Amino acid sequence: MLPLMLACAGGEDPTPLPAGEVWQPEPGTSWQWQLSGEVDTSVDADMFDVDLFDTPDTKLEELSEAVLICYFSAGSMEDWREDAADFPSSAVGWELDGWPGEYWVDVSDPQVRSLMEARLDYAVERGCDGVEPDNVDGYANANGLGLRSSEQLDYNRFLADAAHTRGLSVGLKNDLDQVEDLVDWFDWALNEECASYDECGRLSAFTGSDKAAFHVEYVDAWSEAQDKADEVCGVGPRLDTLIKTWDLDERRLACE
Repeated sequence: MLPLMLACAGGEDPTPLPAGEVWQPEPGTSWQWQLSGEVDTSVDADMFDVDLFDTPDTKLEELSEAVLICYFSAGSMEDWREDAADFPSSAVGWELDGWPGEYWVDVSDPQVRSLMEARLDYAVERGCDGVEPDNVDGYANANGLGLRSSEQLDYNRFLADAAHTRGLSVGLKNDLDQVEDLVDWFDWALNEECASYDECGRLSAFTGSDKAAFHVEYVDAWSEAQDKADEVCGVGPRLDTLIKTWDLDERRLACE
């Protein structure tokens, strides 16, 4: 594994729990994000972000020299996961647009939070150095649960604190509307398509604090990757940008 860094938190009220020694990358950290297909462990990157549940043990062992970040959904119930039946029906909302079988969940529900703590425990068990909790902006989507921004903010802070108490680094996925209120809780950010939506400047809250902001722009066909790179590389405040296809397979084009 790469050397660990001390995660420092600011003085907000409420304040984040002490993070202890967890990985806190600086801008300029190389990375790979692969959530489909057989993980290509030969990619030259400091950090690999792979699926918590689907990545075989053999692949995790091959990544032992890199920082291992494990992806899971923290804001949805996926009906193909083993713990799907453990979500209370009252805490399950509408299906995510474009994602069959995946449903928003009530982030204030105690059982939902307990299930996410179990997932964090599983990340520790699998040897993950950190986690990428996905779908932490349900309040900003049609969710069928009436989620409020204050509930989301509390939940996202809960996730960060719970990760840190387990010695896990944790990244903020999207949720740019709350980035100023969350930057002290999270060790890095991961953003999708901020260049396409002209909102990369918001990530300066992280990069201005010397925390990496990992950034992805998507292409429909890999033949479009270089053109996309020419368009978006260098956009935003010290972003670590990759060009990827929507299925997040092994292919990547990293901006210099």
